[in-house]
Amino acid sequence: MTQQNAEERPDIAAAIVVQQGRVLMVRRRVNEGQLSWQFPAGEVEPDEAREDAAVRETREETGLDVAAVKLLGERVHPKTGRLMSYTACEVVGGTAHVADTEELAELAWVAHGEISQYVPYGLFEPVQDYLDAALVS
Repeated sequence: MTQQNAEERPDIAAAIVVQQGRVLMVRRRVNEGQLSWQFPAGEVEPDEAREDAAVRETREETGLDVAAVKLLGERVHPKTGRLMSYTACEVVGGTAHVADTEELAELAWVAHGEISQYVPYGLFEPVQDYLDAALVS
């Protein structure tokens, strides 16, 4: 993939939402290659900060109100080729549910020891490091 192709497609912002020792994961109705379960995420709109996009996408997809805590990192995703940013978020209100029924099939609060069942190919290292610390059992 050329750099030009990457620039033509909007960046993707993902929210890493931890609550009560579990991380929020969503299952898309349409898989992106091997990706089935993933973090709430979506395209960054023009002139929108990555952290703001992660917060907005979480609200749109799950009905959960979250606040960005810190940007964990970014990379070109090895499965999709899209530039991804990952933002740690904390819950500030609401109850998680499938709010965007066109995009999502279901959601789950996943314990640390269960992550590999949902994402068998492993997580981006800064996200894994954050979850290793945040999901202490």
